[in-house]
Amino acid sequence: MADTSSRRAGPLAGVKIVEFSVFMAGPAAGLMLADLGADVIKVERIPDGDDSRRMVPPAIKGEPAAFMIMNRNKRGLAVDLKTPGGMQVIRRLLKTADMVIENFRPGR
Repeated sequence: MADTSSRRAGPLAGVKIVEFSVFMAGPAAGLMLADLGADVIKVERIPDGDDSRRMVPPAIKGEPAAFMIMNRNKRGLAVDLKTPGGMQVIRRLLKTADMVIENFRPGR
């Protein structure tokens, strides 16, 4: 996930979205918003990350195709959400967010 926020164009340019999601539904929502120009920051939990990281084959340059496709145009951050330090990072990130996408199972 490349940092393309400074080159964003589209109707949602300037909108910052923090995405806490896995597999398909949440990432698809973030994908559509990123394609419209929003700065989408995908937060993956440590140690597992997004479930689609383990969906191979097919692969694109060694990375799972499902993950690469569903997370194009997004930036990424891996955080241990079960630690005080991880939550401190998230609170700082959310202070400047315009929107949050979330589809984690309770307790994950």
